[in-house]
Amino acid sequence: MSGVIVHEWLEPHGGAEKVVQELAGIFPDAPITCLWNDAPERFLQGRVSETWLASTPLRHKKSLALPFMPETWRHLGDSDAEWILCSSHLFAHHARFSGAARGAKKFVYAYTSARYIWTPEIDQRGQSMAARLASKPLRKLDRNRASEADEIASISEFVRQRIEHTWQRESQVIYPPVDVEAFDSSEVASFTDVEQAILDGLPESFVLGASRFIPYKRLDVVIRAGAAAGIKVVLAGSGPLRGELERLSLEYPGLVTFVPSPSHILLRELYRRCKVYIFPPVEDFGIMPVEAMATGTPVIASTIGGAAETVVDGVTGILVDSFDDEVMREAIFAAEAIDPENCRLRAWEFDKSVFHTAIKQWVKGQHGNNE
Repeated sequence: MSGVIVHEWLEPHGGAEKVVQELAGIFPDAPITCLWNDAPERFLQGRVSETWLASTPLRHKKSLALPFMPETWRHLGDSDAEWILCSSHLFAHHARFSGAARGAKKFVYAYTSARYIWTPEIDQRGQSMAARLASKPLRKLDRNRASEADEIASISEFVRQRIEHTWQRESQVIYPPVDVEAFDSSEVASFTDVEQAILDGLPESFVLGASRFIPYKRLDVVIRAGAAAGIKVVLAGSGPLRGELERLSLEYPGLVTFVPSPSHILLRELYRRCKVYIFPPVEDFGIMPVEAMATGTPVIASTIGGAAETVVDGVTGILVDSFDDEVMREAIFAAEAIDPENCRLRAWEFDKSVFHTAIKQWVKGQHGNNE
């Protein structure tokens, strides 16, 4: 039986895009519909269809395009799909086709209910006057359209509870896919000359912070934690907060080393060499803590959010209620006792093979042997 995959928009990088790529592999015959496609190399030509927004100046202006999205999703054209799988973090679950697919069973894989309108306290994009004025009618509309879904899966228990509160819907948890094998690998990496020079210049012992350099990732916490514990810090990534982080590092001369935009193999090596990976943000899931554990590295993370579901306190890392200096100092020293093999074994519980099995049971279980 045939289906169609729906996603908000496709970008060259991003966790949601990795999920869609896995979904596309699980259901190789399912076409993909999105608002616009900025990653044409990801899928075979002709597999992805875009909406009218893709041919307008709104294509790369998500905030300006947002008012048009709910109605756009309601007019996706004819389809004979017998099931619809929506990969949704904003309004993709509003999707509706005409033709035979109008009555198709709808599955929603939810990263979150739209934070812009439901939880603006954790998403600054929802704090503008325009967003606040629009939130009330959009909440009603969003909840009504979420009620159309036959089945909903959330990416974590943290999100499942949010979905229950916002959409007033029950959902099951299916954790996102992590390519654990790519990190738990004995393969001897081949580094470029530049990468080798970076590795040669690393301190012998350090804690790692790695993510985009943006405010909510809270990489300043990693710098202060290293200073509190008297351990060097490596920050890997890039983003608009780089200058601010560099200025903060000047308060601790010689403490911080920056590694801009590491490749996969360089990031894997950083995970392997660090004493502990520090993950301060409250994320809906959090792929990077699982990647770190896959290399045998313990993780320090918050007791709130998706990482608290993947990191086992005292077994694969340390979960903390705050990131105060004394708490972090104790957590870093406690992490030294973590058995790397426990970390690796835990990471495999979130491998993409586990995701594939769960998704097939969820969707195909409803339709027999559909392809």
